[in-house]
Amino acid sequence: MRRLMWIVALVALVWCGWWWAASSGLRGGVSAWFDARAAEGWQAEVQEVTGGGFPLTLRAGLRDVALADPQAGLAIRTGTLDIAAPAYWPGDVTVTLDDDPILIASPFGRSTLTMADGVMALNLHPGTALELEALGWTSGPWQVEDAQGILAQAGDLTLTMVQTDGATYALTAAAQSFAPGSAARRNLRLPDTFPGAFDSLQMRADITFDTAWDRRALDQRRPQPRVIDLHLAEAIWGDLQFNLSADLTVDAQGNPSGTVAIQAENWRTMLDLAENVGALPAQLRGQVEGVFQALAGASGNDDTLDVELTLRDGAIRLGFIPLAPAPRLILR
Repeated sequence: MRRLMWIVALVALVWCGWWWAASSGLRGGVSAWFDARAAEGWQAEVQEVTGGGFPLTLRAGLRDVALADPQAGLAIRTGTLDIAAPAYWPGDVTVTLDDDPILIASPFGRSTLTMADGVMALNLHPGTALELEALGWTSGPWQVEDAQGILAQAGDLTLTMVQTDGATYALTAAAQSFAPGSAARRNLRLPDTFPGAFDSLQMRADITFDTAWDRRALDQRRPQPRVIDLHLAEAIWGDLQFNLSADLTVDAQGNPSGTVAIQAENWRTMLDLAENVGALPAQLRGQVEGVFQALAGASGNDDTLDVELTLRDGAIRLGFIPLAPAPRLILR
């Protein structure tokens, strides 16, 4: 019995030592990351980094966090950020976001993000490479607001990236009851009778990269997409319905080839909205509408676009007719 007690005491002592070392390493790693960003020219400030979670969890609580990347023109400021991981494997990390407004500044302006129960989760495979197994961001109700009012809001948010086989990852994105806010509706010049929220806003895709995502993606090069299977990108808003699917391969220079299928119901109203926000110049409206009219007529329904585009030799084509240069798909 005494021997068993000594064994239990020894195990407890070793565990306490491991927890203390791992907890100190987590807090030290957070501080080192901020120091490294500051050395790169970022604004990287954190008022306080606290620990906790003994005996089963490693925690680092960050207070008054400010990050700004001058090259990207992006800045974020938040009051709290809590990082937690199981003590037995610190590679499964959960980041809990502040329920209070998070300030975001970008080249598009300043806004605040308010998000209930916002959580980011990172799961890494044990090993020296720390290969990514899963990445996710979920939340309850959220909204983005600027000086003019609410820009957008939704009942929840789901963003996931899950490794399925080697360098292939399944990506999903969805926001239930997504609704442009009052400021966005004014810019779109929507009538009061137009539905407030989308019936559906979601995306599902499988992407194969040239290498798996691991720690080298942070300090060496980003994995580049090589096969893109976009099962569905869907937006349904009242009488407007837009669906997109694609089957693409991407070469080493980032040039895509394959097919893209597009379905759009009530496309004239979509053009109206694009023109209202300045995405479609008024002088081009007639030309674009004429092309869409011809495409819709070919499908047998003047109000519905149903076309398949081909990407080949650096161009987007409808049949043998080149429409526009194809974008290069390169992750910087």
